[in-house]
Amino acid sequence: MEIKVVENTKDIPCDVLIINKFEGKQTSNPLINRFAPESFTGKKGEMFVIHTQKEYPSTYILALGLGEEQDMDNNVIRETVAKAVKKCAELKAKTIAFDIETDYTFGVSAVIGTSIANYHFDKYKTKKEHRISEVYISNVDKESIEVAKVIADSMKLARNLANEPAAFATPTKLAEIAQGLEGIETKVYDEDKIKELGMNAYFAIAKGSVEPPKFIHMKYSSGNPKKRIAIIGKGLCFDSGGLDIKPPSSMLTMRDDMSGAACVIAVMKAMAKLKPEIEVHGIIAACENMPSGSSYKPGDILTAKNGKTIEVDNTDAEGRITLADALCYACELGVDEVIDIATLTGACMVALGTAASGIMGNNDDFVKDIIKVGAYSGEKYWQLPMWKEYRDNMNSDIADMKNTGTRYGGASAAGMFLKEFVTDNVKWAHIDIAGTAFLEKPQKEFCKGATGAGVRTLISYITCNS
Repeated sequence: MEIKVVENTKDIPCDVLIINKFEGKQTSNPLINRFAPESFTGKKGEMFVIHTQKEYPSTYILALGLGEEQDMDNNVIRETVAKAVKKCAELKAKTIAFDIETDYTFGVSAVIGTSIANYHFDKYKTKKEHRISEVYISNVDKESIEVAKVIADSMKLARNLANEPAAFATPTKLAEIAQGLEGIETKVYDEDKIKELGMNAYFAIAKGSVEPPKFIHMKYSSGNPKKRIAIIGKGLCFDSGGLDIKPPSSMLTMRDDMSGAACVIAVMKAMAKLKPEIEVHGIIAACENMPSGSSYKPGDILTAKNGKTIEVDNTDAEGRITLADALCYACELGVDEVIDIATLTGACMVALGTAASGIMGNNDDFVKDIIKVGAYSGEKYWQLPMWKEYRDNMNSDIADMKNTGTRYGGASAAGMFLKEFVTDNVKWAHIDIAGTAFLEKPQKEFCKGATGAGVRTLISYITCNS
């Protein structure tokens, strides 16, 4: 999809010209004002489409309700624009144009909403989905549109990776993609180096699969960075549950268990394009969790990179074990902040559903900053507690801790587990995207499947700190 910024979209020959209508007000188009029914009041998401009969350069004009003008925000624009783009696709439009008349800065959200709605993962289908190919937009800042295009492309990359079957998106493939990012310095560690670095907890998860693990370290740095940040993505390219094997229905979408890794790769690609004055490390401990004669077992004692020991209570709580070593590695880089993002717990899905991701950390201001940036970017986060009681549930008689506790408060317990591997001098936040990374049915602007959760927030957070 090509996005073009022009001076005036009214005179652009296109399939659909999209104009706005605020609730209770007239539009800028006489055709719409004359023929729209009284029931079309301009409420948020309402639409009225009319064929122009060659009276205008466009074939159709679509009037899009944006609700009360004083209630305009990024979420309203993104969600309503996405709805309009889906309607344009139903009309088999190839070229669309936006003529939005408002004092509100709408360009970034309009571009991202258009991109989200225009996305389809049909790589393996013989019959492809219909897509918009050209988008014209006016009354916007060109520089901000370029940033929006980078964010939109990054989300698309993350969604593609998480939607790919596990046979394609292996640890080796993720490493190849990371190494192919222009402007990013990437190191990939194999099994021998992983063991040499003392990441035995992570390696224990990987050894049950014939697919070799790949520890991926990507780095972007400006000449004079104002801050150093590490972002860690859970990279379970397939999670069968290990010897504590999942039921078939739960295993079906476990290709998405590397959504955190997909997010991190996408964000690192964006860093090379946006060039913020900051140093960013992207870290992925990629592997598969499979049952075999070489799999780790319930009751095993694993030793993490920082020397702490873990009693395996459940082999299907493997993501936090891989993240443990990744967190230790990140804290040794001399960074100021660490953010990990992971499809970590079913408990977070139970608590927050698909509407919001869970977040927690060791610095309240840091966590709240991410929540604020997320809200502006269009992603909801809810801070979960990190109380001592959640850690107590993971006490072990024979090791420093178990990898799981009781079935209650599981998302917070997972966060308390991860905290054991973060040094005190580093600000740390943990984002659980188990409910938001992959949708079982369409939701708002998103179709079924991977959403690219976290990409918008992390790019925005990093760039606003540069």
